[in-house]
Amino acid sequence: MASDKPPLVLLHPFLMSGNVWRDVVPLLSSHHEVFTPTLLGHRGGPPVQRRPVSIWDVTDAAVDYLNEHGLQRPHLAANSMGAFVALELARRGRATTVCALSPAGFWSTADGSKARADNKVHRIATMCRLTRPVAPLIFRSAMMRRFCLQFINVACHGDRLPADRAVDGVEDTVECSVANELFSTDDELIAPLDPLPCPVTIAWSEKDSLLPVTTYGKIARERLPRATFKILPGVGHVPMIDDPELVAGTILAVTGAGTP
Repeated sequence: MASDKPPLVLLHPFLMSGNVWRDVVPLLSSHHEVFTPTLLGHRGGPPVQRRPVSIWDVTDAAVDYLNEHGLQRPHLAANSMGAFVALELARRGRATTVCALSPAGFWSTADGSKARADNKVHRIATMCRLTRPVAPLIFRSAMMRRFCLQFINVACHGDRLPADRAVDGVEDTVECSVANELFSTDDELIAPLDPLPCPVTIAWSEKDSLLPVTTYGKIARERLPRATFKILPGVGHVPMIDDPELVAGTILAVTGAGTP
């Protein structure tokens, strides 16, 4: 039975899965029919059919998902890599609104901003591979969850994430089949988008140490000058971990559906 609620698609960060939205979905579901796909090459998502894989392949697969679910122009909310995909879907005319949380892709090879982001992401993948055997033991401690997620630049309050979910996040990262391929070429960046194809809000995490707003937010403002920009206080790169209520409220303000 078709829902009478406007559809909202949530797109996850690099190395993660649709499960990262688990605490946000209940806060949105009274206002929207919510979809949380896992993207190409990520754990639980569609398998890769050809190599090497680029962000454009991930975007093409996201288009396939929209088509398969009859979603012509849903609202899109997304974080990091997912926000890159959401903005490219909007460029293709496949979004009613976009809420981009600390989006990836606003970097340049000339100033080293892409290389710095790449190095931090590779550190996340390496740390997850190394700690996978002992993750269930390490993450029993809320203090260690907080320390580890801060250390890899993911969240400020990893202690708020249950231990089993933290372990599951490590599995997501280790099982990502495109970890060494995505964003390996210089053309994988968000090109200027002006005018905008739909209303776009870029909401940057204040405490984002993976893609600091002082560097990457500045580039985003230059490339999307007509987007609405805001800062999400007190949260890290993956704000769904730190403050699901703040994230849900931010998304609903963009879609115009109300408050959680």
